[in-house]
Amino acid sequence: MSPRQIDQFFRTLAREYEAPATVILTGAAAGALWGHVRPSLGIDFAIQPTGRRADRWTRLEEAIERTVRRTGIAVNYAQDIDRWSSISLLDYRRHTHFYRRFGALQVRLLDPAYWSIGKLSRYLEPDVRDMVEVFRRQQVSPTRLLHVWGRALRHSPRSLAVTQSVRQAEHFLRTYGKTLWGERFNPERAMTRLRR
Repeated sequence: MSPRQIDQFFRTLAREYEAPATVILTGAAAGALWGHVRPSLGIDFAIQPTGRRADRWTRLEEAIERTVRRTGIAVNYAQDIDRWSSISLLDYRRHTHFYRRFGALQVRLLDPAYWSIGKLSRYLEPDVRDMVEVFRRQQVSPTRLLHVWGRALRHSPRSLAVTQSVRQAEHFLRTYGKTLWGERFNPERAMTRLRR
């Protein structure tokens, strides 16, 4: 998904919905806007309509359906994207960056450290490449990243998903840590900090 396609989708959605709402982009689309463009089939986002009208969510869903038909861009969306995984996204709504406004629609990007929680829990090859490139381009600090990952794992219900995510974090730190943060980066020390 290219930045141009992402903009086209939300520009069209703003025309279709014509009411205030806030979008938080995640997934490959957020990665593309953070500076790493790779082929993806759709846009993943949280969306929260503003206002008190009882039918606002229904109107929003209908507008999204029309936008998908008009643009040919597939989407996955929810009011709360924390429900998409067993690993908590914590207070992700407080950790976003303004991207653009399309009419009454405000589009924000999930902060790279919080965005990577979903990538870490899935940990497919494209997710790993996304993390490496976005961390490099956005100069994500290992200290902050370990703090966010550690909190997310601690606040998630104990499960196989948590155990696997810890192993995946350890693999990532061992494999890519020195490439991202230099020869002085110590993967063993980082893993000890993560486990705490």
